[in-house]
This record gives sequence, structure tokens and C-alpha cells, in this order.
Amino acid sequence: MQSLYIVFPEKQKIAVETEEIAAPAPDQILCRAEKSLVSIGTESFCLRGIFDPGTNWDAWVKYPFRPGYSMAARVVAVGDHIQNFRVGERIAAIAPHQQFFHIPAADAYKILDGVSDEEATWAILATTTQLAARRAQLQLGETVGLVGLGILGQLVTQYMNVAGARRIIAIDPVQMRLDFARTHGATHTLAMNAAQARAEIETITHGKMLDVVFDITGHPDALAQCLQLLRPMGRLILLGDSPTPTQQHLGPGVVSNSLSILGIHAWARPIHGDAFTPWGAHEMVDLFLDYLLQGRMRVEDLITHRVSPQQAPEIYMQLQQDRSSALGIIFDWTTV
Repeated sequence: MQSLYIVFPEKQKIAVETEEIAAPAPDQILCRAEKSLVSIGTESFCLRGIFDPGTNWDAWVKYPFRPGYSMAARVVAVGDHIQNFRVGERIAAIAPHQQFFHIPAADAYKILDGVSDEEATWAILATTTQLAARRAQLQLGETVGLVGLGILGQLVTQYMNVAGARRIIAIDPVQMRLDFARTHGATHTLAMNAAQARAEIETITHGKMLDVVFDITGHPDALAQCLQLLRPMGRLILLGDSPTPTQQHLGPGVVSNSLSILGIHAWARPIHGDAFTPWGAHEMVDLFLDYLLQGRMRVEDLITHRVSPQQAPEIYMQLQQDRSSALGIIFDWTTV
């Protein structure tokens, strides 16, 4: 079976290639891609290829590199040992942008009826952002700042809304992103960077500043700026993983104000929950899909581009030049 896939052969190079796909192993399922979501920030960093030595980026991104990890697909074959999946079922999975792929059955998430394939592509990112929301330990009525309103920031906005934040202050220089955030629960929007937002936040909070700040930018200079927005004993959630952390610095007040910095990574959760850690990846996906069905979260209106995978070289180069007009980018594998 022939399968298309998107690959970065080297830094700043994009190609669409073809490979042969074999039958699934006994503990695998073979899937055909329906839709996949571009994680704009992560995949742009991977294409750019500038990483500090010793970082997870440096260990992870090896060229040729296959980007993507947010997939909605349909099962087309199952291994001999598979009992809980059947041909034709829809699944969400961590998989690169490719037409056909194998995964262990344990790594597939069943898509609930009523959830579209496009909505399901957000499930993987929704677990990462849900993990960030849980680590923040939001208390009812707290005031939250979100710096960086890309696709992760849009999901965190909605989680903070359902979690009961009193004020959700969205901070981003791009007005389009702020408009989306406003329609999904942000109570205030500031079209500026975090450094410029300090005076505005002091006014909004009557000098109390923020209980929680999410740095979702991935830019090294944002960390120190975000820390200046917190009240004493406040929490900073570092969801944007900078590929050049040697350029980050804390700035003043971290110790004297007893601030907490909590790093978030997608893999910092079990696959399945248990009595001690009830919220594993499968449980978080199920919750996200339920929120979609209940109308308490929305993602389909965040999609700005729907393109064929064969347009990948053009799309990624556009993102390298200007990401301000893009939010949710869907590769439609039904077109190939």
C-alpha cells in the first residue's frame, strides 16, 4: 500500500513523499488519515531547526523529520491480537502528517459520535492544554492572564472559562487572535506584548495583578515579562517550550515575591488514569470530546485554513514568513 507523507528533509526544506506501508503487527491498528491539524508553533520551530544543545528539541528533531502529531483517522485493518477496535471506527492519535500509519491500539482514542473529524484533530493538543490547566490549580474567582493566543492559547482560554476564572485577560499583538479569544471566554483583550501589558493589568486588577499567568509563546524573552504580571505567591505556567532556553531569564522578584514556575510538557501524564492519578490521556481526551458535545468548548470556528497535504511546502513557507493570519490549519487527507 502506497502512502503519502510530509517531511522536512533538512532545515527550511519541505517535501511530500511516498512510501510503502505494510500490514499491521499483531498489537497494532492500521489507519487512514482523514484530517490532521498543524501545530503551528511547534512545527515552525522544527522546520527552523535552531535548538540549544541538550534540549528535548535537540534530541527529538532529527532530519529527515516528519512533522505533525494531531491526527483524526479511520481504522482500515487490525492486528491479530486487537480486540477493542474494528475496521471503520474513527480514532484520534498522535501521528505525523501521513496518509496511512500504524499505531499500537493503546495509543488510539475513539472519537465520539457527534464530534467531527476536524474537531477531533484538536484532541491531542487539548490534553496538553488541559494538563496545563490542571497544574495551574485554579481557584474559583481567580484572575488569569494568557500570553500568546495561538491554538494552545485558544484552548487554555476555554479551559479557564469552564474552570471558573473571574477574569481571563488575553494578551497578544495579533488582533485576530484576540477576537477569537473574546468569543471563547476572554473577558479582556490586550493587543500588545507582555511587557506593555503590565500597566493595563495593574489598572484592570486595581493593583492586585494576576493570580496565574500562562506563557504560551515559546519565545525566550517572554518569561521575564510574564513574571512581572503576577501578584506575590502567583503561579506562572510555562506551556510554550522555547527551543533556546539559554536565552530565557527570570528578571527581578521571583524569590522576593515567592513566585512559582510550573513547566508543562505533553508527555507528563499517564496513558490511562488510576486511583492515584485519575486524569490520564484517555480520560482527558474523553472530557474534551464531552465538552465539545455539550457546547462548552468550540474549536471548529478556530480553523482558518483547510488545504490538501500536497500544499504543505507552500503552507509551511508562508508560516515562516508570517503566522499572524493563521490559526487552525487542517490538512485534508480525503483530497489525495
